[in-house]
Amino acid sequence: MMTHGPLFLNTTTRGALGRQRAGQWMNATLLLFAALSGPIGLSSCGEAAPDFTPKPKGYNRIDLPAHRYRALPGGHPYTFEYSHEAVVRRDSSYLAQPHWLNIYYPKLQANVQITYMDVARDRRLYNKMMEDARKLTGKHQVKATAIEERLVLTPNGMRVSVFELQGEVPSQYQFYTTDSTRHFLRGALYFRTATANDSLAPVIEYVKADMVRMMNTLRYR
Repeated sequence: MMTHGPLFLNTTTRGALGRQRAGQWMNATLLLFAALSGPIGLSSCGEAAPDFTPKPKGYNRIDLPAHRYRALPGGHPYTFEYSHEAVVRRDSSYLAQPHWLNIYYPKLQANVQITYMDVARDRRLYNKMMEDARKLTGKHQVKATAIEERLVLTPNGMRVSVFELQGEVPSQYQFYTTDSTRHFLRGALYFRTATANDSLAPVIEYVKADMVRMMNTLRYR
């Protein structure tokens, strides 16, 4: 019986087998890559690529009611007409004086702060209120792109200083008026929301119209 000793391959044979096996491994690898990448390639060609561009924040449509007004309840040294959409609340802050009010719009999250001081026989207090009114407007200069000031004369003969602020400011419309002898009254619009002012523009204009109504109907008692 013929026996075979160990099988030895010469260098040429081993090289040929190595190249053959390497070729087979490469072909298998290419086939696996094609199987995995084929559907992705087809999907990329057949469907639109996903859009990862940041989208601007959307806002709900704001339906504004018609303007209707009613007289401010008694008990204050002044009176004016305010919107049916608003409720009158006493200012509860620790600095508040007896006749400081909030004209609050629940549906719009808007608030008109009313501050009043009796400055009779106290010229220093009168000067302080005048200075504070301008300071409170001026502090918004950091964010305001423009502040327009004008003096208007109401149908009741009152002179009112009006300030309209542009830009991302917390208060967009303010006014103050005084008879220079006893009464000083200031109004300022604020919103309890972080929504950008350009999106709030219709609401700002709506409440501004109500504030103009306040000024035009303001009378001291």
